[in-house]
Amino acid sequence: MNTLSINELIHLQNPPAVFTPGEPEFWTDAYIATQMLAAHLDPSTDVASRRPETIQRTVEWIIEILGLKQGDSVLDLGCGPGLYASRLAQVGLAVTGVDFSQNSIRYAQESARKKGLAVSYRCQNYLELDEQNRYDAALLIFGDYCPLNPQQRRRLLENVRRALKPGGAFVLDVSMPNIHKPTEGRNNWYAVDKGFWRPTPHLVLEQHFGYSGDVYLDQYIVIEAEGKQTVYRNWFQDFTAQRIRAEMEENGFAVASLWGDLSGSAYQAEGDWIGVVARRV
Repeated sequence: MNTLSINELIHLQNPPAVFTPGEPEFWTDAYIATQMLAAHLDPSTDVASRRPETIQRTVEWIIEILGLKQGDSVLDLGCGPGLYASRLAQVGLAVTGVDFSQNSIRYAQESARKKGLAVSYRCQNYLELDEQNRYDAALLIFGDYCPLNPQQRRRLLENVRRALKPGGAFVLDVSMPNIHKPTEGRNNWYAVDKGFWRPTPHLVLEQHFGYSGDVYLDQYIVIEAEGKQTVYRNWFQDFTAQRIRAEMEENGFAVASLWGDLSGSAYQAEGDWIGVVARRV
């Protein structure tokens, strides 16, 4: 939309149907991609990637809990700029990193080249993964499972199960309702000369909606100086231990253990995260 529409803004105050997509070029927009990469690489925040010390603990814990050894093959889904993949490769694992962002993949490839690491990176939507019986373990870290709708999650699990060797491990973490429920119904706005969404002056209207089944939406309406408005949507499916266990088991995985995170903290029913270690049946 090239001109500001008050009627459209009024309409956007109503919660959209669950998992209705927003702007399709969210992850491929050239400017936003640079902002996302900067957020991934910022060691002071947990906005896009966790802090380096947390990443290191996670890598060490995953290697230990899975009993991974030099030469074992690991698939890092949603690898971003390679923060986990590079650490896994440094200890002799054969790592493949997959991410939808060409910008992040370029950074990861260049970083691996500079460090002399043999990591195989490729720009691909992991919902289109078609490999078979190749990996000893697959990882999906920092809640990347949660923005997917039920059909996408089933497709992902089918792809991961097919890509794993028999008995291979799938390690992921999912958010619990404590993460998003406090934001339900909260609205905010701000105007900036330059920000995350645009390199030029723009206004951002933030909305947060809650749905049944612990589904939440963060919606961002970006209005540019000439009146053009774009709607970005981040959906989240939060999980309880019972829900994530059932979903894994319904799709060909046996849940070996549940944790409070992916660095070995004990699971807590009132926590923020669930770390899942599952095996291909």
